[in-house]
Amino acid sequence: MMETLGEAELCFPQLLNTSCKKPTGPHSDTVLVKVLMSSVSLLTVSLNLLVIISISHFRQLHTPTNLLILSLAVSDFLVGLIVMPFQILLTEPCWLLGDLVCALYFVLSFITLYASIVNMVLILVDRNVAICDPLRYPAKITANRVRISVLLCWIYCVFYSLPLLSENLKQPGRYNSCYGECVINVIGAIDLILGFIIPMSSIIILYMRVFVVAVSQARSMRSHIAAVKLQRSVTVTVKKSELKAARTLGVVVAVFLMCYCPYYCVSISGVELTMASSTNTFMNFLLLLNSCLNPLIYAFFYPWFRKSVKIILTLEILQPHSCQTNIL
Repeated sequence: MMETLGEAELCFPQLLNTSCKKPTGPHSDTVLVKVLMSSVSLLTVSLNLLVIISISHFRQLHTPTNLLILSLAVSDFLVGLIVMPFQILLTEPCWLLGDLVCALYFVLSFITLYASIVNMVLILVDRNVAICDPLRYPAKITANRVRISVLLCWIYCVFYSLPLLSENLKQPGRYNSCYGECVINVIGAIDLILGFIIPMSSIIILYMRVFVVAVSQARSMRSHIAAVKLQRSVTVTVKKSELKAARTLGVVVAVFLMCYCPYYCVSISGVELTMASSTNTFMNFLLLLNSCLNPLIYAFFYPWFRKSVKIILTLEILQPHSCQTNIL
């Protein structure tokens, strides 16, 4: 009987000397975390799939800005489809899928999460040109240039993530202290500078420029409110839409920073967290939650998304020529 209990505490009972031990204690918290993350994962996949279908199907939505939103939705979709389910497995006492799967999971995780960050930078660059230099926007930001930028974004994320985790891929499991762990080693300084400080600084600077220009333009329009009635109504409408776009983008940026900053702030503080610690689990969950919140923001602020979702869910999308439906 005592031998059975002893074996039950090991991840791999057949490996008595090298197997990790299962922590003992109540599992109610773990079950709650699994249910919550499973729900968020399903919601993330569903909502981002709706964004992908909407932008891909309806021709009116084939704009340079929406192509960038499409790329962001693809990265968020992959986070919900691949990263979140494996993150749920990491809350288990033991990792049972082997060292190679552990290393590959983190590679895919880094690629998709970095793609979200770079896509956010590209969206802000696009909005920066649209609001700060609207006359030259059609010439500067074309569909082909955006496609090339998106392609380069994903290539960069792949070639950035692989060297960062190269040691883990060359010898999977080299940082494990026992069988049943999933531990990797990341070059923290490089990840902190290239994965957080530079892109986050770019995001904040670009957005502040967008917001300042949008607000100044709106004030300028209000000062000329006594101009010709037709000119006033048209121009004020345009400037109000730009200010609304800047505010919507501000919500996206604020949510993005709230989800990403805590994770990296802990890294900067030098606090070491174990993979199974509750703080580490919360930080990872918050990081991944951003992929679910992005499409919710679209649903709340963008009428075209709500209208396209209604058409998709009512199966009107299956009708002939539905791609030409007026969405805007």
